[in-house]
Amino acid sequence: MSGITKGFGDIKTLGELKLSGYKPRSIKEEIRQNLIIRLKKKENSFPGIVGFEDSVIPDVERALLSKHNILFLGLRGQAKTRMARLMTDLLDEYIPSIAGSDINDDPLQPVSKYAQEEIATHGDETAIHWIHRSQRYGEKLATPDVSVADLIGDIDPIKAANLKLSFADERVIHYGIIPRSNRGIFVINELPDLQARIQVALFNILEEGDVQIRGFKLRLPLDILFVFTANPEDYTNRGSIVTPLKDRIESQILTHYPKSLEEALEITEQEARVSEEQKARVYVSDLIRRLIEQVAFEARSSELVDKKSGVSARLTISAYENAVSAAERRAIINNEKHTQVWLTDLAGIIPSITGKVELVYEGEQEGPFQVAMNLVDKAIRSQFVHYFPNPDTLKKRRNTGKPSQTQEKEEENPYRSIINWFDKGNHLNISFNTTDKEKILLLYKVDGLHAVVKKYFAKANEQQSALLMEFVLHGLSSYSLISKKIFEGKIEFKDLIGSMMNLGNKDYEEEFDEEA
Repeated sequence: MSGITKGFGDIKTLGELKLSGYKPRSIKEEIRQNLIIRLKKKENSFPGIVGFEDSVIPDVERALLSKHNILFLGLRGQAKTRMARLMTDLLDEYIPSIAGSDINDDPLQPVSKYAQEEIATHGDETAIHWIHRSQRYGEKLATPDVSVADLIGDIDPIKAANLKLSFADERVIHYGIIPRSNRGIFVINELPDLQARIQVALFNILEEGDVQIRGFKLRLPLDILFVFTANPEDYTNRGSIVTPLKDRIESQILTHYPKSLEEALEITEQEARVSEEQKARVYVSDLIRRLIEQVAFEARSSELVDKKSGVSARLTISAYENAVSAAERRAIINNEKHTQVWLTDLAGIIPSITGKVELVYEGEQEGPFQVAMNLVDKAIRSQFVHYFPNPDTLKKRRNTGKPSQTQEKEEENPYRSIINWFDKGNHLNISFNTTDKEKILLLYKVDGLHAVVKKYFAKANEQQSALLMEFVLHGLSSYSLISKKIFEGKIEFKDLIGSMMNLGNKDYEEEFDEEA
């Protein structure tokens, strides 16, 4: 710790600090040296951050090695603030400060009048206070009502009256959050929302190192690592970053959403708050986890969702928690000790979707609920082909004119028995609150459904097979091969053409044969 050879707990005065070998260094140099140590040891600089290993984290490490202030530019839910908070791990565990100082004055390089007077009065007997790195972090959300007084400070008339000082005395100033973050990290979230005049005040601090408060022009060489975050939506629509300030922020780093489903799965697994009681009662299969993550990927590419706003990773985290709770609630109602998350339980994640996506005009016309249901159906459609043959490929096959080849292609269609069962006028109603045993019995009623699952997942146990059977039904409906309707508290599967166009089974058979 800056050359200290004596335990920091034993050092209580300025004289003892001098004898300890302590050498002051700036916060940017402190972070730089500690980062170098981590890099040499090949330790993770930002533990818990997933998906940024080859993109954002190297950029941040380069910026910190260059002693730069940083601007994180990215859509909501891209771990911008979390990255800033983790930078405190790169600070020394404790640093010394003049006891009673409002701005964490370095004992060997004091900048405030209070600290200078303390040293002038007490000399080497000046009391020393030790600050933990967790206390060296300040954060402010930029809103239009943030004032210069909030960030930098103002004259305190009560302090002036108590100390019997005039307003011309520097000691009557009540410092704002930025000076109080001296020798620490200060973060301003959503920088474009900050008024231009406040941004200019920040520019003065970055460029000149001076602070102006109600006519006071204080020369305070504050030692701060500034980290700013901004959303491109805010950047272009609601506000902007004034050019002089942007020019003084040395590194602008672009963040992004998870690039792969595996990264998204890891993030949700890490962040979701699922109690041990829920884990013991509810099993969540890999299939369900992937479907939930796929919803976010579908939302980010949907024409009904505003891409400028983005789709936060918090969507899938909330959706996962809701899916588990939906299964738990059903198990409690049915007095079941154990259950799994079924596809019908995904109806419970709709509130997590509607509250996390911003819709464009067409999406608003369709309605948030319907958009959310469409996203779930698209997620099922996208994931279905990773487990079973693509129904579109089967539908698009054309008759080559050779009866033998046509017959072979018809036999290749693994879903024909299932579709025929519904064509005969059969339907399947699955209640959201049905027991696991009742649901399994219902699924086995559909001809060919269990056979399809066993054909492609021969080693699946009863629980896994039942979930995959339900998945097949939802998958076929997403490819418009059977009908799926959601009513109050239940889902109904039935013949698509028969229910929509009132065609006979024979007519539909002929039509499907032509496509097959």
